[in-house]
Amino acid sequence: MSKVIMIQGTMSNVGKSLLVGALCRIFKQDGLKVAPFKSQNMALNSFVTKEGLEMGRAQVMQAECAGVEPSVYMNPILLKPTNDVGSQVIVNGEVLGNMTAREYFAYKKNLISDIKAAYNKLAQWADVIVIEGAGSPAEINLKADDIVNMGMAKLVDAPVLLVGDIDRGGVFAQLLGTLELLEEDERDRVKGLIINKFRGDKTLLDSGIDMLEDRGGVPVVGTIPYTRLMIDDEDSLSERLDNKGLAKDDAVIEIAVIRLPKISNFTDVAPFENIDGIKVKFVSKPSELDGADMVIIPGSKNTISDMVWLIETGMSTAIKKFANHGPVVGICGGFQILGNTISDPDLVEGAGVGRINGLGLIPMDTVIVDGKYRSQTKGHFRIMDGIFESLSGEYFEGYEIHNGRSKISEEFVSSYQNGNIFGTYVHGCFDNGDLALKLAKSLAAKKGLSLSDETMDYMAMKEKEYDKLAYIVRANLDINYIYEIMSLPPK
Repeated sequence: MSKVIMIQGTMSNVGKSLLVGALCRIFKQDGLKVAPFKSQNMALNSFVTKEGLEMGRAQVMQAECAGVEPSVYMNPILLKPTNDVGSQVIVNGEVLGNMTAREYFAYKKNLISDIKAAYNKLAQWADVIVIEGAGSPAEINLKADDIVNMGMAKLVDAPVLLVGDIDRGGVFAQLLGTLELLEEDERDRVKGLIINKFRGDKTLLDSGIDMLEDRGGVPVVGTIPYTRLMIDDEDSLSERLDNKGLAKDDAVIEIAVIRLPKISNFTDVAPFENIDGIKVKFVSKPSELDGADMVIIPGSKNTISDMVWLIETGMSTAIKKFANHGPVVGICGGFQILGNTISDPDLVEGAGVGRINGLGLIPMDTVIVDGKYRSQTKGHFRIMDGIFESLSGEYFEGYEIHNGRSKISEEFVSSYQNGNIFGTYVHGCFDNGDLALKLAKSLAAKKGLSLSDETMDYMAMKEKEYDKLAYIVRANLDINYIYEIMSLPPK
């Protein structure tokens, strides 16, 4: 039987995903076969497996930390919000349908068998399974038929580590309050507390930790320092979307990423964030395009709704004006937005709009259909010119996931380039080798500037970041205690 440990949090965005990734890498380094697992994930950042199935990107990151192939069994339920009160429900990588929050709350107990089956698939080969919870186990209004926090822990008899975020304030109240709201048997599952994202002198926490352990009856097993890591982060509260920690005083190139209301797969721009001399910022106002050297329109879960927003905010006019002198890249939903029209005759997206004009920067028309195209994709860039010439013939790998079908002159297309405009349906197309660096160097050369001549392998860089994450967590978490509560011999 696989051994298991579960990370739960006092709220969303306390760092559960990265801590699970860290434990996956630590166990891998210690010679164990390890798999991440999250029974239910709510996110707009998704990935397509080699089988053509859809899963959350956080579990992909964690699988990479573990050194294993991402599998839909690691995330059997994915919820992709379509509006403020409903989501597209994806089970075992396939779309089940759209549900309101109330409908899903009533339905979710029917998915327990799918969760068990997925977990058991991983247990067939993994020595250790590291489970991530969602939100907080103390959301008492949602505890009925819970399948992702304490309900999941009970399902597989997992010991729990509870994480609080001190950077957002009130960490002692977070942890004690959460423990107080748990049932007695749930409290018994919590074997350790973790204070995450700490800045400063740890000794200043000593008195607070003593009181926390005394009142909570659970040991604090780690205080993890706040660390800037370039690792894919799918959370909608991501600091990257808020441009926190991204200031680069030495930046010579600025890339503006349109922060669409229904933005998805914004991790496509991560390779550019890792290049010295490049500043990536997420923007939502026309004035924020001033000074940019390139604009990227990322993916969207609701392209028509986001196109309406672009028009209403004046961003559409600003982007078209920018395209007269600077390059504009559209990826997936951003690719559709670059075209002449976007039609949704069956109202698949639920925006209530059947047709809307796009930016008109590509002579392309897109129709949204009720049937998602999902596939891993690899190939070579076509011969390209202008600022994109350096990508000509270069190899890429990525994946496609979209409801739209796009045509130029009655021919279906998955990419297009002309002058300053480049669009593609392929997520992750800049992740390969030094493709992002090649394009960045072209942007710098256009300004008569230069970037480092060093090459950049983005995938190799990610591996180094995963090792760095594991090193930091191992140094600040009682790993021997973790092994003990999992009934494993210490390493």
